[in-house]
Amino acid sequence: QVQLVESGGGLVQAGGSLRLSCAASGRTLSRYYVGWFRQAPGKERAFVASITWNGGSTDYADSVKGRFTISRDNAKNTLYLQMNSQKPEDTAVYYCAADPLPSHYYTRTFDYWGQGTQVTVSS
Repeated sequence: QVQLVESGGGLVQAGGSLRLSCAASGRTLSRYYVGWFRQAPGKERAFVASITWNGGSTDYADSVKGRFTISRDNAKNTLYLQMNSQKPEDTAVYYCAADPLPSHYYTRTFDYWGQGTQVTVSS
């Protein structure tokens, strides 16, 4: 099984930037379709972004398009989320997640999750 550990969260002012990292261990990250999710207090966990095994295709929630960039470095076994132009509504616990390959659009599930990292955006 793959283990995932997020890092890079913190406090940032609106309009600022943060980069989150998700380090994978136990298995090579290239064996997984991976993504980022976030959860604010009292709300459901929401999709943020995802990326294919080789970085060839990405998907973003409408709320973060043009501001966030997901990437992966399989050589370093690490997933990233670059967050620019941040807004207070981006405040949440951010999680990385992985779906073992093969991962198809209509049957995709994320079976493995990190513990999350807190991101707080002040106005």
